[in-house]
Amino acid sequence: MSIANTAHSVVEPSRNTRRLAGSLVVLYAVITMIPLVWIVLTSFKSPDDAISYPPKVFFTPSLEGFCNLFTTRSRQTPEFIRTLGPPQGLCDDIARSRNMVVAGPSNYVPRFVNSLIIAFGSTVLAVALGTLSAYGFSRFRVPLKDDLLFFILSTRMMPPIAVAIPIYLMYRTIGLSDTRLGMILLYTSVNVSLAVWLLKGFIDEIPREYEEAAMIDGYTRFQAFVKVVLPQATTGIAATAIFCLIFAWNEYAFAVLLTSGNAQTAPPFIPIIIGEGGQDWPAVAAGTTLFLVPIVVFTVLLRKHLLRGITFGAVRK
Repeated sequence: MSIANTAHSVVEPSRNTRRLAGSLVVLYAVITMIPLVWIVLTSFKSPDDAISYPPKVFFTPSLEGFCNLFTTRSRQTPEFIRTLGPPQGLCDDIARSRNMVVAGPSNYVPRFVNSLIIAFGSTVLAVALGTLSAYGFSRFRVPLKDDLLFFILSTRMMPPIAVAIPIYLMYRTIGLSDTRLGMILLYTSVNVSLAVWLLKGFIDEIPREYEEAAMIDGYTRFQAFVKVVLPQATTGIAATAIFCLIFAWNEYAFAVLLTSGNAQTAPPFIPIIIGEGGQDWPAVAAGTTLFLVPIVVFTVLLRKHLLRGITFGAVRK
């Protein structure tokens, strides 16, 4: 008993050590959150406050950045503005206060929708194909398995610029340039390698005996895969989906080269939001803030799976 107690006291960190570790984690979290908090604050500033020096921490909140993000405006003379009727909403009122009128909606919403369709579509395909491939590598004898797995992983090592020009020429030839389908297929092909490697580790930890017992009971191999393996690999699938979605959601290089209008996503669009006299920083910050929302919500919803997936895997034998 004394030996066990001694071993336990050696392994267990002291209270001060735990407090120090916790303080370091909190400090690191606070430091990493400062840029995000500053972006959110900037989205509620006026254009003058956004570029003031020294930077303003305390300011009068304004929705001008969000209005500028969702609308296009044109400058008019005060005489013309007085001939118009009453302002049609908050954004029109803000525009008229600067001798401008709302000319129509901006392109932010279509670009945001493109991001949703392309990112989530490619994530679903990558995870689905990665799960099937990982199951095959895990459960069957595949000739040159190690070489194939390394080749799949090596496709992830290449920088996007190394293959950007060939992909651009190929897409232009077959008509996939500036299309949602083309971007979904491209992001899927990039993410499949990551999905295969992550999911193979999870499926390796699921005992084969479960499937064998199911097949003895009359299940086919595919039925055993769907009803036995997939439920136990849920944690790994969720963690893999988060990583695949983060890449597809934030990808910039391919989106700049292969899209220009119809399939353009939000990342290439947000930096080119121009206001009167230059960059409209409150609108850029507002677009960035809204762009963060879906990925944050998706990650928070699956945070338990992500934590378990990173630390423990799916099932321990």
